[in-house]
Amino acid sequence: MATSKGWFNLEAAGGAIPETQFFEGDSAFKFLGLTRTQRLYGFIGCLLGTILLVPLGLGTFALLYALGTIVSLVGTGFLIGFMKQLKLMFKPVRIVATIFFLASIALIFVGAFVIRNDLVCIIFVIIEYLAYAWYNLSYIPYARTAVLKVFGM
Repeated sequence: MATSKGWFNLEAAGGAIPETQFFEGDSAFKFLGLTRTQRLYGFIGCLLGTILLVPLGLGTFALLYALGTIVSLVGTGFLIGFMKQLKLMFKPVRIVATIFFLASIALIFVGAFVIRNDLVCIIFVIIEYLAYAWYNLSYIPYARTAVLKVFGM
């Protein structure tokens, strides 16, 4: 096995990464010939892009939050590829959370540009946050069950 320079050294791992890792499979940017490290840099760049979206007001915050979420989704596309990401998002175990999550992103834009109400935008941001949290819990075995037990459901 190759000597490791730390947990962050993806290139030294070479073939040691199991097939179940998210890095495995076709990337959406396969035609660019990006290495694992370059894909990780793309993900980090998208993540930092979301942090740089500084909110200025409630409506602006809601719009920038939704844009940040979209940038984050694109960032994970760098890591696992968009088709694999969509397949994972629409698995039966998380399809309801995914639909609420994506619909709430769209509704933030509706609230901002059609209804033009900051409070409605913030309500949709809260719904998006909760749906995204529920979606993320679906990746952790028994996490949803544990959360439901905590809240007595």
